[in-house]
Amino acid sequence: MNQLFPESRRAKTRRSLTVFDLFCGCGGLSKGFEMDGYRVLGGVDHDATALKTYALNFPKAKAFDSDLAARSIGKDLMRQIGGSTVDVVVAGPPCQGFSLTGPRNFDDPRNRLYLAVFDVVKEMAPVAFVIENVRGMASLYGGQVRDEVVRRFARLGYSTVSRILCAADYGVPQIRHRLFFIGLRSDLGIFDFPAPSHGTQQASPFVTCREAIGDLPKLEPPDFGDEVATLRSRPSSPFQQLMRGRGSCLFNHVATRHTDVVREVIALVPAGGDHKDLPTGIGTHRRFNEAWTRYHPDRPSYTIDTGHRNHFHYSLNRVPTVRENARLQSFPDAFQFVGTRTQQNRQVGNAVPPLLARAIAEHLRHWI
Repeated sequence: MNQLFPESRRAKTRRSLTVFDLFCGCGGLSKGFEMDGYRVLGGVDHDATALKTYALNFPKAKAFDSDLAARSIGKDLMRQIGGSTVDVVVAGPPCQGFSLTGPRNFDDPRNRLYLAVFDVVKEMAPVAFVIENVRGMASLYGGQVRDEVVRRFARLGYSTVSRILCAADYGVPQIRHRLFFIGLRSDLGIFDFPAPSHGTQQASPFVTCREAIGDLPKLEPPDFGDEVATLRSRPSSPFQQLMRGRGSCLFNHVATRHTDVVREVIALVPAGGDHKDLPTGIGTHRRFNEAWTRYHPDRPSYTIDTGHRNHFHYSLNRVPTVRENARLQSFPDAFQFVGTRTQQNRQVGNAVPPLLARAIAEHLRHWI
């Protein structure tokens, strides 16, 4: 057994617990729950390419291309999964409307996608639900939006708690803060979040960039890699072994072809440095917060975003590959992304880190 990433406890119930994913994207939440032994019934999104990735990686689940703004979406989904019992609904809805409408206009049409989660939970009546969102939502309008979410789920019969979690605290090699709402059917009690498993105060230290991606092919010109390759090196950390599983196939490890000028500028940035470390007059067209940022080999990465044009490998003079960022997000190597490179990067950056989702999934078993 991997002591840094222990196997989950056996479920209290005899049957396999089930999960359904709203705004599933490529399936970060689904993958985390699957890693803990849940059966993924399906996912729904309106991004066709992300759904192709989802369908490829969850062949036993159903991938639905549906508009979650439709009022009848909950009933439609229940019909399409044949009335299967859904134990947990997970979701990562957008919340753009809230910043415009305010808490007093919670039902504004611009919030329709977020409101769809209430409709689906009401229709599917799961034992529990998990909602992930940006951490700024916790303090929006002094916390009034967060409190309204809790109140609305209370009307549906759920006790809901919220907390901002850092992915690095749960074995993900990335500093990524996100807000989570977790609700339990009211008769089951009140959820308490899992304690961190990694960090300076824990038995296991944070997983570093080197421990996450140091075994992957370096890919320096003229070698730019392939969409499908064989990983021939040996793992040098428990995290690498976990990501590899029993396979040796490596997907989506293709390097960006930077110009010589760009590579020369990147070479001037030290490990853990950024644009402030560049000589005067160099790289002046990028001078915002995370411009020209190089990861540090002995620390977790910064938050993986959807563009990946401003962060660089800790020792190589290029941006990370899709696979390197997928590793930093804790996607196993067997998880394959489809679409253009831009679409693949967007899928990786938008996802919930599977190991963070797995920690939540495992902890939920104490109540279900």
